[in-house]
Amino acid sequence: MNNPFLGTGVAIVTPFNNDLTVDYKALEKIVEFNIANGTDYIVISGTTGESVTITKQEKKDIVEAIITFNKGRLPLVLGVGGNNTMSVIEEIKTTDLSAFAGILSVTPYYSKPTQEGMYQHFKAIAEVCPVDIILYNVPGRTAKNMSPETTLRLANDFKNVVAVKEAGNNMAQYLELIRDKPEGFSVISGDDDLALGVVLAGGAGVISVIGQALPKAFSTMINLGLEGKAKEAYALHFKMMDIVSLIFSENNPAGIKAVLNNLELCNKTVRLPLVEATEKLQNSIADFMTNFNKS
Repeated sequence: MNNPFLGTGVAIVTPFNNDLTVDYKALEKIVEFNIANGTDYIVISGTTGESVTITKQEKKDIVEAIITFNKGRLPLVLGVGGNNTMSVIEEIKTTDLSAFAGILSVTPYYSKPTQEGMYQHFKAIAEVCPVDIILYNVPGRTAKNMSPETTLRLANDFKNVVAVKEAGNNMAQYLELIRDKPEGFSVISGDDDLALGVVLAGGAGVISVIGQALPKAFSTMINLGLEGKAKEAYALHFKMMDIVSLIFSENNPAGIKAVLNNLELCNKTVRLPLVEATEKLQNSIADFMTNFNKS
């Protein structure tokens, strides 16, 4: 069976108009741009999609719009997570997930549960979820790391726990997961800067932020990595290193929206408490993009 989570997934932004309403025309442009340039699957309503400042109705509308724009061409993944287990379960039960290859579910943030608490949280989700689950470990945002032991315990205990998006920026933890994972379980990089190294070590690919702005180059790099062509892949990695640092230098997704704005795909607008990329960062991004497009 083909793995829908192999290669380059992108954590898609939610573009806004100047009045902070969702810009569906821009959203369609970004979806088409990614489909045309080699992205393998699209992740909706992650951190990069500003999920915490999107209303329930907006999330529903965004989902319906992307399903319509996509026309079944790429696998879709929906972010469904939180620190209220009962609320996450309720959302899963009341959402039509038939158009999705899986959900991406973040470890509980703010609450700082123990490893057993994390296991029980995802056990409760796995028991009701009708589609595959990608666990999402991002300790920089949740304040608590999910250990490889907990991730692999879930992978071994539940057939629908099929992957982890690991975003701890910790290569040793990636390698432990890749070494010890059960067959058929995917380790996906959530760190754009480490993605190639993870793939070369046996990871399945990436859920990327920068990938939606440079889909051709980024997906080519990941595919070369999956083929074991390290030298050619690293040539692309080195070309993109600076932009990966730049987009995360202030906040996400202000950085990536500044890149997409440079490409005339959407506005720079973000919702509070985030603010737009500074002029200094926008200028640095513009300089990078000018040189990148020349090379």
